[in-house]
This record gives sequence, C-alpha cells and structure tokens, in this order.
Amino acid sequence: MWDFSIGGTLAIMARTWPFIVLRLIVYFVITVAYVLATGAGAGVGYGVGHVSSDPDGPATFAIWGGIGGFVLVSAVVYWLREYILYMVKAGHIAAMVQLIDGRDMPGGQGQIAYAQQVVRDRFAEANVLFVLDQLVKGAIAAITGLIGGIAAFIPIPGLDQLVRFINTVIRLSLTYVDEIILGYNIRIDSRNPWETARQGVVLYAQNARTMIRNAIWLSVIMWLVSLVVFLVMIAPAGALLYFMPGQMGGWAFVLAIVFAWALKAALLEPFAIAALMQVYFRTIEGQVPNPEWDRRLADASAKFRKLKERALAGLGGNPPAGEAAR
Repeated sequence: MWDFSIGGTLAIMARTWPFIVLRLIVYFVITVAYVLATGAGAGVGYGVGHVSSDPDGPATFAIWGGIGGFVLVSAVVYWLREYILYMVKAGHIAAMVQLIDGRDMPGGQGQIAYAQQVVRDRFAEANVLFVLDQLVKGAIAAITGLIGGIAAFIPIPGLDQLVRFINTVIRLSLTYVDEIILGYNIRIDSRNPWETARQGVVLYAQNARTMIRNAIWLSVIMWLVSLVVFLVMIAPAGALLYFMPGQMGGWAFVLAIVFAWALKAALLEPFAIAALMQVYFRTIEGQVPNPEWDRRLADASAKFRKLKERALAGLGGNPPAGEAAR
C-alpha cells in the first residue's frame, strides 16, 4: 500500500511540537481574522443597508459586507504567504529533516530558533525561497503528463473519463512536492539551492511512480480527515454566526471550511510532508539524477528551464553534473 510509517511520522510530529504549536497559533490567528472581518463587514453592511428603501436592504448589504471582509483577509493571507513559508513552514521542514536523519534537535522554543537559523543560512531572503518554491511547483506540474498519468499504472482502454478524473487526483496529490524538495535542499546543506532543487526534481521524476503512489494514499487519508473536521466545525461556525447581524447563516459553511483549512494546515500538512520526505529520502538513496529525465523535464516545462538557468548562473556558468557529457 504505502511505504511510510504512520507511527514514525507521528513521532516526528510529536518531537517537533514547538512548530506544531506555532502553526496552530498562526492559523488560529488567521481564522479569527476571517471571523472578525466577516462579522465586522456584515455589521457595517447591515447598518448601511438601512438607508436603502428596499426592505431586504440590510440583509443584502450585510451579505456583501461579509464578502468584502472575507476577501480582504484572503488578500492579506495571500500577501503573507511568502513570510509564512519562510518562517513557519521551512523552519518546520528543517527540524523534521534533522530528526529523519537521526540528528539531535534542541527542545522547547530553542528548536524554532535553531531551525529558522538553518533556513536563513540556506536562503538569505524570504523572496529567494519563495521564487524557488514557485519554480519547483511549476516544474513538478509537468511530471504527471510525462509519466502518462494513471494510464502508466493501469492502461485500461475505453475509460477516458475515469482516467481524466484519476489524473486530476494525481495532480492534487503533488501538493507537497515543493516542500519535499526544500527538505532535500536543507538535508544536503546546499549552497546553490537552484541546482539542488533541479537535481531534486529530476530525482523525484525518475521515482515518480513510487512517490505518487504514496502521495495518493496520503491525499485520501487527509481528505477523509479534513471532511470529518469540516463536519465537526459546522456547529461552532454556525454558533458564531448566530450573533452576527442579517441573514448570514450561509456563511457557516464557508467558515467551517476556513476552520477545517486551518487545522489541516497546522496538523495534517506537516504529517504528509514528514511521511513523504521519509519515502523520498529512502527511495533516492544512492541515486544520481538521470540526464534523460532532465532533458524531458526541460522540454516539457518552462519553469524547469528557468530553474536550470538559475542553477547554471549559481555554478558560475559551468554546466551542472551530467550536463557536460551531453
């Protein structure tokens, strides 16, 4: 079925509890911001709606005010995603890499400072890590097409709709590959993150079937748990909206999604990343990037070509390992 240990992964999460707490705080604050902004927007809209001659004006304006508050917080979260990646996600990955390799980690709050220093040593600025992350995501998107999607696993003729659906599931299962490549970067103490990321993507591609099989199983587990969390969160979301003005009952569904997303980001995402990093590190042990896969990725993905250009510039213009012979 899968190649990761659920017990071992939970142990890694337990030992990185300071980052779990940090994640819970960050995403709890974001969730509270959504609730407050939605409620404040609804309240303002409800008040403004009373100047309308339409008897449904207050309720209508309350709904639009709630939408405005929700969109505003979403824009702020989008703007902060670079900082969250740099200070929260990358630091947690650095801590997990240390533990996967059996190295000691400080306990308590010292763990956060130590891991974040490791990230700063590898990536001097947040925007460098963010650009690298986006290029890796773009390069990974080409892998599904190159391996033929599910048709490479189960070539069943006449089931085009099913094949397209399962290929979509496969693409969604690739969500955390950029974090795995980041872990690979940190693990080998890279001083040229662009070249290391290029190698990491190629290594992932040449082991795609193993990695995707595990990623699909993890995705199924996470979707099921997320669904349960969403159903549980419907009640408190509805209770919060009970105190908001206007006809805001429909927002209980939206806020339950936000609650579920926050818990998923705080707890389920690090579980998936830790599990997949263990599989990835074990699978690529002793391997070198396959030049043929490097060529195929370069032909298929503009993002991968850009990653190679940055890698080459970081190497002082010398071709990466394996390139000179071609």
